[in-house]
Amino acid sequence: MNKVILTMIRSLAEIPPGRPRYAERMMPAASPIEGLRALALWAQGGLARRLGWEAAIERANRPVMALSDMQPVTAAWWRERRLEPGELLYLALGDSTAQGIGASTPGRSYVGQLLDRVEARTGAPVRAWNVAASGATSALCVRDQLRRAEKPLRRNPELVTLAIGANDIAEWNPVAFHSNLNRILDALPPHTILGEVPCFFLPPREERVQEANAILRTIANARGLAVAPVHRATRDRGIRGVLTEFAADAFHPNDRGYQVWADAFWPLVAARVDEVRAGARQAVPGSGASA
Repeated sequence: MNKVILTMIRSLAEIPPGRPRYAERMMPAASPIEGLRALALWAQGGLARRLGWEAAIERANRPVMALSDMQPVTAAWWRERRLEPGELLYLALGDSTAQGIGASTPGRSYVGQLLDRVEARTGAPVRAWNVAASGATSALCVRDQLRRAEKPLRRNPELVTLAIGANDIAEWNPVAFHSNLNRILDALPPHTILGEVPCFFLPPREERVQEANAILRTIANARGLAVAPVHRATRDRGIRGVLTEFAADAFHPNDRGYQVWADAFWPLVAARVDEVRAGARQAVPGSGASA
């Protein structure tokens, strides 16, 4: 069995779902040497694909395949986490970053770290319903995730996050992205918090990312939705972030990288949680609301 899967299974056995307390802890950064190796392997893979060097392509794809092997385990982790009761319901939609591909355990995805912070803030458990899927584009989110989100949406989730679009960049179609994002948001509540597409650093891709985020913010502004500044947060990490905050495939964040994402979402999430709690207090007679 793949060593990555074994590591994930061991971590699942050692850490109860949703209960690793990371909220007050700085995630460790990877070694810059590991980052350089990952970037070098990624560059070799691109050259090998252009030249048709099959052995080199296979070698360069190993980190990608290893992280791909995490997907069934990660999905199982979130299905198990869904069964835990909680006073608040958190619905997450998105791609592999919401699942936590690249993290040492799904609880260290940005969604997992946000869950931990909300529980620390409220002192109460939170029920998590994560319908995100690895490889999801905005079109696949419309096709698959909205259907899977129907049940939690009927329960009126107090917290909803959506981060989608990174996988649209490879075959970029701005008209389709605009349409898909509107269709997704039509189905979600007006307190949904959107995450920007992260920084890709490479100029050709960054041009598409900038256009995607301009579309996203235009739609969010028209609907009055909050937007987490994921692009700025990841861009501002600079070269050190590139070398220390990505997984071995040089694409997905590692634990520290996901903390950067969680930090970008957190002020908006905290404000939403406080709003929900204030509303709950006002709804209870004699709760101390001022006249």
